[in-house]
Formats: sequence, C-alpha cells, structure tokens
Amino acid sequence: MSMFCYQCEQTSKRKGCDSKGVCGKTPEVASLQDLLIHAAKGISIYAFLAREIGIKDRSADLFVIEALFATVTNVDFDPQRLHETLLRAYHVKEEIKKLFLAGYSKKNGREFDGVLPAAAAWKPAITLPGLEEQGEAVGILSDKTLNEDIRSLRELLLYGLKGMAAYADHAMVLGREDESVTAFFHKGLRAITDNSLTVGDLVGLNMEFGLVNLKCLEILDKAHTDHFGHPIPTGVSLGVKKGPAILVSGHDLLDLEQLLQQTEGKGISIYTHGEMLPAHGYPKLKAYKHLVANYGGAWQDQAREFDAFPGSILMTTNCIQEPRASYKSRIFTTGLVAWPDVEHISAVNGKKDFSRVIQAAIKAGGFPADVAAKNIVVGFGHNAVLGVADKVVGAVKAGLIKHFFLVGGCDGAKPGRNYYTDFAQEVPKDCVILTLACGKFRFNKLEFGDIGGIPRLLDMGQCNDAYSAIQVALALAGAFGCGVNELPLSMILSWYEQKAVCILLTLLSLGIKNIRIGPSLPAFVSSNVLNVLVEKFNLKPVTTAKEDLAAILGTAKV
Repeated sequence: MSMFCYQCEQTSKRKGCDSKGVCGKTPEVASLQDLLIHAAKGISIYAFLAREIGIKDRSADLFVIEALFATVTNVDFDPQRLHETLLRAYHVKEEIKKLFLAGYSKKNGREFDGVLPAAAAWKPAITLPGLEEQGEAVGILSDKTLNEDIRSLRELLLYGLKGMAAYADHAMVLGREDESVTAFFHKGLRAITDNSLTVGDLVGLNMEFGLVNLKCLEILDKAHTDHFGHPIPTGVSLGVKKGPAILVSGHDLLDLEQLLQQTEGKGISIYTHGEMLPAHGYPKLKAYKHLVANYGGAWQDQAREFDAFPGSILMTTNCIQEPRASYKSRIFTTGLVAWPDVEHISAVNGKKDFSRVIQAAIKAGGFPADVAAKNIVVGFGHNAVLGVADKVVGAVKAGLIKHFFLVGGCDGAKPGRNYYTDFAQEVPKDCVILTLACGKFRFNKLEFGDIGGIPRLLDMGQCNDAYSAIQVALALAGAFGCGVNELPLSMILSWYEQKAVCILLTLLSLGIKNIRIGPSLPAFVSSNVLNVLVEKFNLKPVTTAKEDLAAILGTAKV
C-alpha cells in the first residue's frame, strides 16, 4: 500500500514520505487521515452553504475542528479510532446536508440543484480496507492534472487550518470560541475543493486565514488567562522528588488541572514534559504544591525520557511517538491523541477520570530519592512583559538593549537544529532573546544573565502563546512610533508541524518581513510560491548562526 505525506519538516528526503511516515504513520493510517480530510471537506461544503442562509450546526462545526486536529502530525495513529471517526463523519455530513437542503428550499421556494464537488457526495466503504482504498483515491497527489502552485497553496491553507484547529480545540474545551474562526474552517476547506480559484485567489485566502488565526490565538490566550490567570515569572525545578510520579506531556492545561485536582493529597508528584513546561507560570496551576518540576525536554526525546521515568505518563495532545514496550503499559492518551493498544481516557460530561493513571504511577514506585537540580524561569507572557514595558523601552533608548531576537518554534530530531543553540549562544550580550514552543529546549538551560535586571532570555510559553510575542512586538512598535518591521527585532523560527505553519501565515498576514525559517523550507511550498513569499516578505532560509547574525546586525563582511 502506498502513501504520500509532506506536511511536516522531517518528511523523507525533504520531498515526502511514500512508504512510511518519519513520524511513525503507516500507509494505512495515512490513507484513513487523507479520507478524513476528504470527509471534512464534504461537511464544510454544506456547512458553508448553510451559513449563507443563516443555518449553523454545532455538531458539524465541532466535528470538522476535531477531524483537522486529529490529522496534525503525531496525533492519532490508531486505525480503529479513525475508522469510527470516519463513520461519524458521514452521519455529520448527512445531517448538515439535510439542514441545508431544507433551509434552501424554504428560503428559495425550490429544490437546490447546484453542482457540488465530489467530497459532498462521499459515502464510507463498509470495511476498514475499503476505507483505506477510498483514502488512497483522494490523497495529496491523487489529481495528477492539478497545477503545482495551486496544489501548494491548497496544502498551505489546509495545514494552516489544521494548526488553527488545534488552537480552536484548546479554546473550546475552556468554553471559548468565535464565529469568525469557526466559519473560516468551512470557508477554507470548501475553497480547497473549488477548481475555479486562481493562484491569486488562494494567496489572498492564505493571508485572510492568517488574520483569522490571530483571532483564534487571541481567544485561546483569553481562555487560558481567564481560567488559569496571567503567567508570572516562575522558577521551575529540573530535579525530582522521592515517591510516585506522573509525567504530563502535550499541550492541554485543562487536562493537567484535572489531574492535579485528582492527585492532591495523595503523595504523588506531577511533572511536566515538553510543551507543558509553561504550565508552571500560571497562578492557578502553580498553586498546587505537588506540581513539582519539569522532567526532560522536547517531544523527540520522549522514548528515552519516558523509558527512564519511573512513573505513569499522560499524553494530552499531539507529539506522541511510538511507545517502547518498556513503558507502553504505563502511558495513557486522552483528547484526540491515540496510539494502537495504548489505554485512552475519554471525557464524560467534560470531566476525565484519571484513576488508572494514578494507579499506574503508584504501581511503578516512582523516584527512590530527591535529586536537586537547577531552576529555569518561565512565565514571561505578554502581561508580564508589558508590565515592565517602560523599563524595556528605557533600556533600548539608553542603548543598553541593542536588539531583540525571537528564537522559537518547534523542535525536532532531524540534523540541523543545533543551529538554534548556536544562534542563541552567539547573540551579543546587549541583546534580548524571546522564545516560545519546544524549540527553546535547545538552549533554555544555558545561562544568559540579564541587562539592568531584565533577563536576556524571556520564555513566553507554548507554541499556543505566539499571541504573546505578537502583542509584545506590536506594543514595542507603538512605544517607538514605528512599524514592527522597523523595530530592532528579528524573528528566527524553527518549524516542524502544522501549528508552526499557521503561526507563520499569521505573521505574514500582519506584514512582518525578514523572517528566517529553518532548519529546512517546507516541501509543500512550490518554487513559484516560495518566490512570491521571498519577493513580498523577504522570507529567508537559515544559513549558519554566525552568518545570519552578522547579516541582521550589519556586521557582515562585504
């Protein structure tokens, strides 16, 4: 069985995985995910048309968001769960179709007779192998006649939508959503099926999407800060405490809160891993004394780190890798993340019962003794940074701070990512580094010192917290009476999966130029599309840390 996937940075030979995903995705899973996207397009065709006549269906809205999120890299690897999801997709599509047709007939006094794309007529095969065959027929390269640039821009938009779906889902579980965001999922997916759209149309849609994603990031930020409080600078231990332990990885702060509630007073220490590190900065979460430390680094090291962790592990969102046999019985998934034969914990009326995770932690025994280690500081969200904005602006005007560098994004296993460590170390001591997402694990344990009491390394949080970085940049631009592109600010981004894609589109839609991206350029961006991005935004691939720094700071030799 064949496959083709090039949605992540580590795709094979920088062209595409065609036998098995570098992420661990099998051809069967790849095919089912392709079919799920096809099914979501069918739902969105009807949901878009229905919205035009004033009809909304929350089931369709929620399903499309979850379906997109399930196909983000390193989320759902379980064929059986995907099978069940596909069967639900058909029922969701038929329901929104029925609502639209009835509404159209009532509004116009006649039956709808428009011609719709093939996705609108999809029906699931009876068997799992049949579904896999259907998926092969609707994959990325299934239309051999499609113009390369059209395909590139469609995939760029699709991957942006996948990333935004992750952020929208996080916001929705905390009770936050926005109609402009929800509606654009349907608008975007429908547009991908529209053969009348030109390259110019699709470029415009990608830029429109970027601004919609900014709104999504805003509501997620609001959801987090309303529920957990604004992050505050907080020292996080890298040591361990004696006794039973649970390690929480992924991104979902609500899952972490429910686990903290259920383990309080039970003598179990809770540790964060990967993108959960910023949780320590939120007042409501840090109030739990048994949230004790961060263990390990970024997602790509999890097999070794989970193997060595003497407790249970809860994977809350994407970033899961194939579990080793040594810890497969003590790792649990929840939300949309799944792996075959790994126990999954589902929500019942919004609540999750983590008793099995707790039992596994007690059985594993935990750490035999306390081990002290250094602290690292997190919690520099936009509220904390803007609270001392006058001090930062004063330091710039006084010449104490010469430049700001946003060095952040996804980490990964492929060679070349040591560039970001080298870059951070090469940044002059009169410059400040802003960072977010798991790429920071390349350098966040290094000592950077401070400038007049302002830390030189400011950890702004998860990839979800890109909104904070944007708000700080906009506030600085306002303070200096200039545009973001005129600030002494440079963005050096690493990408891995689709959430990084949607953040890049947001930055571009805001007109931000001169972004450096690496460690390699997206395989799904055609040469012509790349040329447009270079010409319009001066988007650049990273080279070497020394060369890029010299070019940015104007010290390059001519």
